[in-house]
Amino acid sequence: MKFLNPSCREATRLLSEREERALTVVERSALMLHLAICKACGRFEKQLAFMHQALGRWRNYSEDDALR
Repeated sequence: MKFLNPSCREATRLLSEREERALTVVERSALMLHLAICKACGRFEKQLAFMHQALGRWRNYSEDDALR
């Protein structure tokens, strides 16, 4: 990864990995800087958050909830 200037590919990889592990200080800093200037990666971050939230709801879904 280029120091504090990741490509969009690297930024999306970091966003995905952030779901699985804690990023290093350098990775977090680079990602924050990239997200500040890249709208496309910001949208990807929001999409990941939406999918994470939807998956959480699905995991807690029961047929009893559907009957209400």
